[in-house]
Amino acid sequence: MKIIKRSGSEVTFDIEKIVAAVAKANNEVAHNERLSDEQIMVISKNIEQICKEMGRSLSVEEIQDLVENQIMNFRAFAVARKYITYRYKRALVRKSNSTDEQILSLLECNNEEVKQENSNKNPTVNSVQRDYMAGEVSKDITKRFLLPQDIVDAHEQGLIHFHDADYFAQHMHNCCLVNLDDMLQNGTVISETMLEKPHSFSTACNIATQAIAQIASSQYGGQSISLTHLAPFVDISRQKFIRKVREEFEATGIDYTEQKVREVAELRVRDEIKNGVQMIQYQVITLMTTNGQAPFVTVFMYLNEAPEGQTRDDLALVIQEVLKQRIQGVKNEQGVWITPAFPKLIYVLEEDNVREGSKYWELTKLAARCTAKRMVPDYISEKMMKELKDGNCYPCMGCRSFLTVYKDEQDKPKFYGRFNQGVVTINLVDVALSAGKDMDKFWSILDERLDLCRRALMCRHYRLKGTPSDVAPILWQNGALARLKKGETIDKLLYGGYSTISLGYAGLCECVKYMKGVSHTQKGGTEFALEVMEYLNSTCKKWAAETNIDFSLYGTPLESTTYKFAKCLQKRFGKIPDITDRNYITNSYHVHVSENIDAFEKLKFESQFQRLSPGGAISYVEVPDMMNNIPAVLSVMQFIYENIMYAELNTKSDYCQECGYTGQIEIITNEDGKLVWECPNCKNRNQDKMNVARRTCGYIGTQFWNQGRTQEIKDRVLHL
Repeated sequence: MKIIKRSGSEVTFDIEKIVAAVAKANNEVAHNERLSDEQIMVISKNIEQICKEMGRSLSVEEIQDLVENQIMNFRAFAVARKYITYRYKRALVRKSNSTDEQILSLLECNNEEVKQENSNKNPTVNSVQRDYMAGEVSKDITKRFLLPQDIVDAHEQGLIHFHDADYFAQHMHNCCLVNLDDMLQNGTVISETMLEKPHSFSTACNIATQAIAQIASSQYGGQSISLTHLAPFVDISRQKFIRKVREEFEATGIDYTEQKVREVAELRVRDEIKNGVQMIQYQVITLMTTNGQAPFVTVFMYLNEAPEGQTRDDLALVIQEVLKQRIQGVKNEQGVWITPAFPKLIYVLEEDNVREGSKYWELTKLAARCTAKRMVPDYISEKMMKELKDGNCYPCMGCRSFLTVYKDEQDKPKFYGRFNQGVVTINLVDVALSAGKDMDKFWSILDERLDLCRRALMCRHYRLKGTPSDVAPILWQNGALARLKKGETIDKLLYGGYSTISLGYAGLCECVKYMKGVSHTQKGGTEFALEVMEYLNSTCKKWAAETNIDFSLYGTPLESTTYKFAKCLQKRFGKIPDITDRNYITNSYHVHVSENIDAFEKLKFESQFQRLSPGGAISYVEVPDMMNNIPAVLSVMQFIYENIMYAELNTKSDYCQECGYTGQIEIITNEDGKLVWECPNCKNRNQDKMNVARRTCGYIGTQFWNQGRTQEIKDRVLHL
């Protein structure tokens, strides 16, 4: 059995340390108020048993809380006072410099919490450690200087989550839709070097990857680019190849026809598309940003976004090549083809590609094969999105954050070049438990917590207000998001709906289960769940009207926070069956991962909640290996088109480096009661000797997860 020290390092539970701590406090009180040696041992054994039953590694702070409770259970109040006083004094000493132990432990690679914080960061790499070091300093400054104390306390107690505090000290925003069209058509500047409009598709791809890296280093969230912005450069290459092939034929004296020239040129176009796409895939995967990781980038594939004719047909060729290369995968260190985490792919389902016989049906079949093999692309229904977004269809910013509809001075919708200011998430499970099933109290507490969220979000807004464009020229001066002047602030982009700011929510499932006694998929539960969602939306609209800032409701993609919220709930309320007895809570509005529900029923049910998450939402279905059942994948895709705006299929794609097994690496409980990954073939448990890819929060993760998220992955049931 393990415990987690304050530094984040994991050590074996030692009952003698509890015995010694209680004995020390015991010896400082009068003889008639002391515990007996037998009572001290009973206290220590009780704590050991509680730790075993928790099913996870408890922190030192949690164990000390248990010690206090156990001493008081024996009515040894004088001993308890001594113990609490000693603990308080030690806390004051630590608070004088709260970052030292955290930083030192992560540098020595023994900080278990940091190791599992981000499933796409390798915490042993110097660049990642440097980012984490800066993050620890930023979090310390944020807590001590930049945020009001009640917001800090609410964050630490798990009432709310103030996202990305490790970047808050800097003037950085969350996520964006890159205006790649502007950057390519009108030129841009990267690292003080002018890059003019490219004269070929391959050059356009190269510029795109360089821009992606620079953008990722200037913000902390995801970014999305559209292949539509690259498609016009295919024909530029085509015309260049036609001229060049004609010249070569003439120079060598070969008889030719214009038809033959075009055929040869088209072969070269296909090669250039292949090389350009390969450049994007490999550069995105191998680039290391200042965040210590590959860019969190999404590639949007929407045929109807391009004008009909040559450009749309060229876009189809590019999409086809992207899908082919993703099906192939990338090679790991052993030279085995595996599933990469990035870029995330989104394929738009539309009338011209969603049914057999439609113009681009073969492309959709290729997308289905890709999903079955590599978990992407994910799917946006043009039909459903247009219903929800005033007739518009556009990508999310990263994994699920959607902009609201905004119109420019010409009254035309504008999406690219816009961004999100940041996220604060409300823990709906805590609201419900704090209310104790009293409905009036629930709405009252919800209002109190929402006020905390609003003030926390305004802290994010004011941190960005006054930011000069010079802090990130690629974003604010050179076209990625704007063309502001040097020295000009970004303030005008923070108001009027140009950018959004997100109220996140988590645990709707457990919230409803506690308040109503039934799942939110059942009668009585569904109605209450929708009522909560409507209330959150109306609150965002009220804030927006009062501030001229576009507040938007966002289905939070909890990663490490799911574990944090669960631990906080257990500390505050204990283990309540079906509510707090797991080491995770449910993302956003999702059906609980353990609930048996058909894939089509799940998507249809969750679609009503996507309508009420305008700031971001994605649904998924968990499926087995579908490589030999592509018609079933296509059926799910067609159902998505007709019923839900944005959804994905979660398949499995793992590889054991010890024995060469390909399939599903399993999660088992080891001798210490800890969840670990194990190859079902050779029983290998060394995470450095396996490649595991799982979707955990919209993006695919490949560096493993904390115990809470790992339990959530283990508990998932198949929907198909």
